[in-house]
Amino acid sequence: MKLKTSTILGALAITGLATSALADAADLQVFDWSGYEDPGFFGAYVEKYGGPPSYTYFGSQEEAFTKLQSGFEADLAHPCSDAVRKWVAADLLQPIDTSKLTNWDKLLPQIKEVDGITIDGTTYMVPFEWGNTGLIYRTDMISGDDISLQLLADPAYQGKIAIPDAASSAYALAALATGVSSYTDMSDEEFQKASDFLRAIHPNVRFYWSDAGQLDQALASGEVEMGWGWNQSELNLIWNETPAVMMRDVNKGIATWVCGYVHLKSSKQPVEQVYDMLNALTSEASGKYIIESWGYAHSNADAFKSADQELIETYGFADVDSFFEGSLFFDAVKPELEAKMLKEFERIKAGF
Repeated sequence: MKLKTSTILGALAITGLATSALADAADLQVFDWSGYEDPGFFGAYVEKYGGPPSYTYFGSQEEAFTKLQSGFEADLAHPCSDAVRKWVAADLLQPIDTSKLTNWDKLLPQIKEVDGITIDGTTYMVPFEWGNTGLIYRTDMISGDDISLQLLADPAYQGKIAIPDAASSAYALAALATGVSSYTDMSDEEFQKASDFLRAIHPNVRFYWSDAGQLDQALASGEVEMGWGWNQSELNLIWNETPAVMMRDVNKGIATWVCGYVHLKSSKQPVEQVYDMLNALTSEASGKYIIESWGYAHSNADAFKSADQELIETYGFADVDSFFEGSLFFDAVKPELEAKMLKEFERIKAGF
């Protein structure tokens, strides 16, 4: 069957527009943790541009910072609040224009006040998600009455635990386990106690994970029985019918974090496109999705009204103030202490 020339040209024009939209969408470069390419987070961006942005991944904030300092370029990146001061000092970030954020007034005020979101009156990060880092354990292998951070050092669990391959997270764990007065400004004695704890658990570490999926698989198979991980891992295990849970007793030790997106100085894409992505990420729909599908809380207050209320109660997100008050909060570590942590953690992993 022959088609009219006008029909063919019209079809080509439509195809061309679709291809152009997809190319424009992919031109936005996002530097992120693995998994955050999930389109459930930015549906409004896909609707407008016809496709997702492009993603490059990092396994830790230390890795991301080093790569950016060495010249890697992107439009947006996804650090946590404790890293922002360091990134600002390194001249990696552009200020955020909150007047271009359609959801800024809908974001939880407690989240917007977290140190690192705004520095000296200038906003540098758009908060996206928040949650816990805690001890996840197999309930069919370890009793809830016995579980504690100190159990990580028990010789009975040799080769049966996993912790993140990230100095900041490892020392937060050690700070909670040893009861130091300040995670961000440890005394020499407190730093030594925390380091000694990490050395004590090293023989029990099956692996230091850089991808949460690695932890999930090891817990699901029983390769490890305990792991220091995020809410998402707990939810994945529950959905896969693995008998596992995160220890949420604040007296035994749990940490809280806030992460979000920053506009990099290396950004090449139009400001409108960058803010379209930020607005999609902070929308109520994005918040509902991350609560129900990832087990993390979101910065948009309206998301807590439309999301599954049972899940919100289960994860302790209903009372934001209590959530923050009852745990160690990841905050910016003093630069000299961070340098010590990074150096000592490498020695510990190497068995020294």
